[in-house]
Amino acid sequence: MHETILTGPEHAFIAGARRAVLATIRPDGEPRLVPICFVLVDEPDDVGRPLIYSPLDDKRKRSADPRQLGRVQDLLVLPSVTLLVDRWSEDWARLGWIRLSGRGQLLEPEPREVAEHGLAVAALRAKYPQYLGHALEARPIIRMSIDKVQRWGDVAPEAPAAARPRAAKPAAAATARTKKP
Repeated sequence: MHETILTGPEHAFIAGARRAVLATIRPDGEPRLVPICFVLVDEPDDVGRPLIYSPLDDKRKRSADPRQLGRVQDLLVLPSVTLLVDRWSEDWARLGWIRLSGRGQLLEPEPREVAEHGLAVAALRAKYPQYLGHALEARPIIRMSIDKVQRWGDVAPEAPAAARPRAAKPAAAATARTKKP
């Protein structure tokens, strides 16, 4: 059994988020930031790292070929990824973020990857009903293996509005953990 690098509250915070910001590194060294839909799956990779999938869906993009997208081209050269999942609140005691770093790769709908690709498509459709009308099974998906987690602030799952405290509390300091493969 592998030890996870995500705590229970961190896992719930990430799994419940509807969007995140993906960062890849462009050929000129600048970061490329893209807001994405994603899903954190419960089963880690073969060395225990959390797995996150992001579709290259058929919403309008600069190129009809998802393999020509900047983030995909970046990953083919340098597979480093960072994902920022955050929560904004007018109640600043509820502010929080988790930054996940790891390796990204393209998961293709081809025979050697079809089983994992199918599981990723099913998980994405379970989280985002909008994807029921998208041809995800025919398109590549970005697979992210996470080996470093940093967090700041309140990453507890959302509480009902009536149960939230009114007084502002100072945010917790940032923490970081790294998964050793």
